[in-house]
Amino acid sequence: MSDFMLPDIGEGIVECEVVEWRVAEGDVIEEDQPVVEVMTDKALVEITAPEAGRVTRLYVPRGEIAKVHEPLFAYEAEGQAPAETPAAKPVAARADAAGGESRAPSAASTSREAASSAVPSKDFILPDVGEGIVECEVVEWRVAEGDAIEEDQPVVDVMTDKAMVEITAPEAGTISRLHVPRGEIARVHAPLFAYVPAQAEEAEAGPPATPERPPERVAPTAAAPVATGGRGPYGRIPASPAVRRLLREHGLALEAVPGSGKDGRVLKEDVLRVLEEGAPEPGRPEAAQPPVTRAAGRQEPPGGDVRVEPLRGVRAVMARRMVEAATTIPHFQYGEEIDVTELLALRERLKPVAEARGTRLTLMPFFMKAMALAVREEPLLNARLNDDVSEIHYLPSVNVGMAVDSRSGLIVPNVKGVEQRSLLGVASEIQRLTGDAREGRVAQEDLKGGTISISNIGALGGTYAAPIINAPEVAIVAIGRSQWLPRFDARGEVVSRAIMTVTWAGDHRIIDGGTIARFCNAWKGYLEAPETMLLHLG
Repeated sequence: MSDFMLPDIGEGIVECEVVEWRVAEGDVIEEDQPVVEVMTDKALVEITAPEAGRVTRLYVPRGEIAKVHEPLFAYEAEGQAPAETPAAKPVAARADAAGGESRAPSAASTSREAASSAVPSKDFILPDVGEGIVECEVVEWRVAEGDAIEEDQPVVDVMTDKAMVEITAPEAGTISRLHVPRGEIARVHAPLFAYVPAQAEEAEAGPPATPERPPERVAPTAAAPVATGGRGPYGRIPASPAVRRLLREHGLALEAVPGSGKDGRVLKEDVLRVLEEGAPEPGRPEAAQPPVTRAAGRQEPPGGDVRVEPLRGVRAVMARRMVEAATTIPHFQYGEEIDVTELLALRERLKPVAEARGTRLTLMPFFMKAMALAVREEPLLNARLNDDVSEIHYLPSVNVGMAVDSRSGLIVPNVKGVEQRSLLGVASEIQRLTGDAREGRVAQEDLKGGTISISNIGALGGTYAAPIINAPEVAIVAIGRSQWLPRFDARGEVVSRAIMTVTWAGDHRIIDGGTIARFCNAWKGYLEAPETMLLHLG
């Protein structure tokens, strides 16, 4: 039996009134069949069946209030037994859903499964994992069907278009079914896995038996000798989702990397050390299993030269947003050279002070602070258009986004309220956001509310770039690398100066050449004579 959770039915709406049920308990339903009409404070909404089956319970009577993300009705999917349990599967050695490890069930697990076969399982409904996110990719299952789980135990890692999210168990029990295979797409408000609660198992089985130690997992036969670093509280080698992703990218088995953290936790440094020392990589897909899984579940024939992977997560969202921005916003490009000789010298003098406070001082805090000051002179660069392009909204705070090339793709976290922060405060926020982005764990709040963006392509060696606006912002700048080039000084003599190229892109619907030139000149002035920023710091 599955609970249908009332989905988001409008921005800011948290509840609605049940106006009319179109079905009754016991009725057979088809996919997309109208089930109930609800009234929000804005409109009448028709809720349809997610799949074919039979309605078993209506939770909210007609005329009562239903809450968003809470159960609205229950149903049994077509072909679904009243209680889905592990007993439907042969009791034999199973492949671990988290990593392909095989293990034979013990007598305790067999009896546990037999006991749970008579107990109804509960579906865990994937909750909201971020504003506006409706689906995510299952990166790694931490458990297999038949496993015992504890409350708050990590069950599965999922990747949204913004970050990696760890889903934990709502209560203790036994996993009865994994609804979404690894690498496939899970839908928000749809069943993710099913489990039998521990209390229900105990009630069905009678007096609890003496608990047995869970069986040790057997390492894959193709893996190198297992490291003796230790196991976590659930019989697994502890490692963060980012570390597990790094292992997959390099074809390394988790068991082959000695962990130096607490309880044998494998850290990123441990993986990098193994890679640098040239340790064998027996888990590499090219050597062990050349076929490549496609989005539709097909595989490349062995020996093929083409590597295919689905476009998902952050990269898929970036693709959609860039196409939308490039095709709906008329871009105006503007280039300039900035002499950052004095800025580089100032940074060198301030670096020891910042490092003494645990902060790494790059040029980015100066870029952001100067940008916030320039916005005072040309506030149009920190504005946005409304949806029907009839109004310009001037934003009160300068939230500067910075493009970060993370392992999962390009993301743009932003530093909030740059105009109110000190230079050291901006540098500290940049350091925090960059670290989170590298690990794929940027908070949703850090990705929302940006007003203007910087793409520091020069950090990778580029000199020029034509950036695409990060809608709904109206401007973005690409910063090229600094080069020591010959220039004439005031006396006409050739001197060596640090020259940095920048390229602006503006929304030509509201920004013209004069506006962006004046803004860039003000920004350039603060960067070429950085001490002048002191005159404007409140």
